[in-house]
Amino acid sequence: MHLIISTTSMIPIYEQIITEIKNLIRKGELKENDVLPSVRSLARELKISALTVKKAYDELEKEGLVATIHGKGSYISFSNRNLLAEEMRNELENDLELAIAKGRKIGLSDEEISDLFQMILEETNA
Repeated sequence: MHLIISTTSMIPIYEQIITEIKNLIRKGELKENDVLPSVRSLARELKISALTVKKAYDELEKEGLVATIHGKGSYISFSNRNLLAEEMRNELENDLELAIAKGRKIGLSDEEISDLFQMILEETNA
């Protein structure tokens, strides 16, 4: 499992781990019942504290995306697929709101923004 973590980011490392694992799930690179690296091995790989990895795994477990069996490891559980889908929908809504605001800022009317959106939808379906 390859995670991209930035030690210079303002985002805490454990949150970056959570985001990266969620992205791997969304992309289908991590599937239900896949085993996650052990806390210690991922900490060694990322050159960070094991406590940081543990915190990320604990948060993912609280969200229902990971199940941990003591002595066996942590697995992707997907018991909370709806939450992941809702998060993706919220991201999309935020992106669309930003696009609308940008269109309005450059003087496009709502109708022009809607027409542009429809044109792009049609192009991506072709």
